[in-house]
Amino acid sequence: MAYPMYEVDWSVLPPDQNRRFNPAFNIATIKQVVNEAIERVAPVSVRMQTPTRLRDLIRQIRAARTAAEERSVVNKECAYIRSTFREEDSVWRCRNIAKLLYIHMLGYPAHFGQLECLKLIASPRFTDKRVGYLGAMLLLDERQDVHLLITNCLKNDLNSNTQFVVGLALCTLGAIASPEMARDLASEVERLIKSPNAYIKKKAALCAFRIIRRVPDLMEMFLPATRSLLTEKNHGVLITGVTLITEMCENSPDTLNHFKKIVPNLVRILKNLILAGYSPEHDVSGVSDPFLQVKILRLLRILGKNDAEASEAMNDILAQVATNTETSKNVGNTILYETVLSIMDIKSESSLRVLAINILGRFLLNNDKNIRYVALNTLLRTVHVDTSAVQRHRTTILECLKDPDVSIRRRAMELSFALINSQNIRVMMKELLLFLERSDAEFKAHCSSAMVLAAERYAPSSKWHLDTLFQVLLKAGNYLRDDTVSNTIQIISSAPGERQAYASQRLWISLERSAVCGDSTEKQPIIQVAAWTIGEYGDMLVSEASNAISMVDDDGIDEFVRPSEEYVIDIYQKLLWSTQLSITTKEFLLLSLAKLSTRFTTQPSQDKIRVIVDTFGSHIHIELQQRGVELSQLFRQYANLRPALLERMPAMEVVSTGERDDSDTEIEPAAPAHTTQPDQDALLDLIIGSEPLSNGDVEHAPPAANNNTTNDILDLLSGLDLTAPAQAPMGVMGAPITTPMSVANNNVSPLLDGLFTSPAPITQMQAPDTIVTALDRNGLKVELHVQRGGETATITMKAHSTADTAMSEFLFQAAVPRTFRLDMMSPSGSVLMPQGEITQLLKVTNPSKTPLRLRIRISYTIDGNPVLEQAEVNSFPTDLFN
Repeated sequence: MAYPMYEVDWSVLPPDQNRRFNPAFNIATIKQVVNEAIERVAPVSVRMQTPTRLRDLIRQIRAARTAAEERSVVNKECAYIRSTFREEDSVWRCRNIAKLLYIHMLGYPAHFGQLECLKLIASPRFTDKRVGYLGAMLLLDERQDVHLLITNCLKNDLNSNTQFVVGLALCTLGAIASPEMARDLASEVERLIKSPNAYIKKKAALCAFRIIRRVPDLMEMFLPATRSLLTEKNHGVLITGVTLITEMCENSPDTLNHFKKIVPNLVRILKNLILAGYSPEHDVSGVSDPFLQVKILRLLRILGKNDAEASEAMNDILAQVATNTETSKNVGNTILYETVLSIMDIKSESSLRVLAINILGRFLLNNDKNIRYVALNTLLRTVHVDTSAVQRHRTTILECLKDPDVSIRRRAMELSFALINSQNIRVMMKELLLFLERSDAEFKAHCSSAMVLAAERYAPSSKWHLDTLFQVLLKAGNYLRDDTVSNTIQIISSAPGERQAYASQRLWISLERSAVCGDSTEKQPIIQVAAWTIGEYGDMLVSEASNAISMVDDDGIDEFVRPSEEYVIDIYQKLLWSTQLSITTKEFLLLSLAKLSTRFTTQPSQDKIRVIVDTFGSHIHIELQQRGVELSQLFRQYANLRPALLERMPAMEVVSTGERDDSDTEIEPAAPAHTTQPDQDALLDLIIGSEPLSNGDVEHAPPAANNNTTNDILDLLSGLDLTAPAQAPMGVMGAPITTPMSVANNNVSPLLDGLFTSPAPITQMQAPDTIVTALDRNGLKVELHVQRGGETATITMKAHSTADTAMSEFLFQAAVPRTFRLDMMSPSGSVLMPQGEITQLLKVTNPSKTPLRLRIRISYTIDGNPVLEQAEVNSFPTDLFN
């Protein structure tokens, strides 16, 4: 062995130069070898300090027991690295930069190494360039001035004769290119795409992909060279070419039309992959190059969307892939998943869509929870395309509601609601009620609201509708959304008399059970509904006529026993004396008890009610004290007014959203669709120039019952509810009714002021509607159909969707100036299906006859992404209120 000192340096050369006595040895290489030899043989007195190796630094940092000890090690090493950087010709620059990059990855500042990275990039040695380019990708960005100095080095290395150096330059350019750098070097990249070297060609294609993403204007430069990439035999070049074309098609409709001509080429490549025999170079678990197959399937999906001709050309190959792909391994499932997405996105045949949904059905039976989640998510996105095919897998979907994984249960719940229709409503609601009962708290609010909406839309009878609502109230407990309470009260109010009596008896069973069992704290929403209902229709509860009403439930059990007046009051007293119930619930009970004084006929009952009401005249809570004092006056000074003031409320207005086939009872108006109450802070953004508004003190209570607040913004928005929806029934029982969801401001006006003022009759408009387009954006069009009517104008909001997927959690909000009054009815739904429609009624009162200015905010979720749109509408007719 003649030259043992050279052995350590053969590995620093790239593979094509790793030979002894290679001419590629230059002065710099020889100089470093000599320096290393001197280090080994020179005396200690003249030997330079050898820097810590990277592996030793890593060991020291990992051995640190505290953060302070780690910082000490890092600071000491950084100080040494800074000192070595001051030397013009350091042979350890490469090692020091490598250590600095590790320190940077730990989160410590390493910006002082940027110029050293440039020196390594300018070095002729491959190992120096490799570490220098890596440092440039980690330490540089387009905000640094040093970033501009690297352009010339990149251009030189892009013209290098060594393919690995060219590859390094292309990788770095793709990672850190600024728009200016991309424009300067795009021509070099375009030239390299045409290179005969497959290694350089695929690197250049990926670099072009990154450049187009940063500067879309440069797309046309790469079009001629890109199409030729699909004729290559090398799979690496093919996959980068498909990736580049996919990016171009997603960014430009014109480019998309240009590349539709390559669909036959893609079909041919995909077919060759399927029919190809075993190839050890590309085989993954028995599948030939699954990565390339997935890329081609995704590109076919983009090219075939809304194009019947292109879709027809790829139908056969998609069917082949769907039927011939092995599903025992995860690789095959990946290809099948992309195939399903392609089938559902293009204009495929109906039989092919059924095949795709059946594949997703098989995914639901897979033991891998990730595959089950993907299947549920995909079915949720495509259920509107072929609902009948998805219905065949309804049993499997319902089984997923019992899955231990929370994400799978959530997706299964959302898909179950999407599958509900008038034919399966009974079966689906039965399963969902079981799910609601055993579900976690995070599911109860959303699930209960969706169940209320589904029951309102598809209820086969009014009796079933009421029973389902009561079951939801019972099982959801305090996690129920607040507006469900007021919606249920609206339904009972507008029901026929027989159904009102049935509701009071059914709710009495729940109220009595909660008081006796002591679990009323956990079921306050149903207690609020029961208190309102019994307060209104308590005479039906205790009369002998109640025996004629059938109370047999679905299990054939009749639990109702007609109570006496005294027993009803005792139950109320027990609940009112409870220290755990919220103030809002007690307000319901107290006013309901006062109303029962006009429903019950015996004098002992009257006296007992008066005593209970009197005790609240000294209650510690000011709201209950005020109610107690005012109601006590109705038993003394104003006893003659009590029957008239506490008479039964008129039926509330309910917006019906669907037809109901009610064969066993009278048809009642449908329940209002669920709407999420807007947050005050969110709606403040709708009003430009409004002064900051503050709420009154809010008493903290369980989730289902929020306390009354003084809300100044009600004056500005004129009737648009911003307080907790759980207060709505108090407004229903103790204040004028302005909207189905309105809340009385109990802290401002006394309880008896304007009690039970009848709403003004709505004048029927004969003039033709004026249509005002409020919003037309991202597949959503919102129109306002305006009807004139003196001081009050009726506006019907109609939201249309032209998107390909459903818009869930749809919420329409509106605000008007202070001089106007706005009443909003409940919307027809919260899910806007493709080509579907949601309507909502608005009533605007304008005593001053000034021009109407309306600010709207629309929020919804599409493909799992929340969207928020805002607009101002000023184009209403000037004579709208004349």
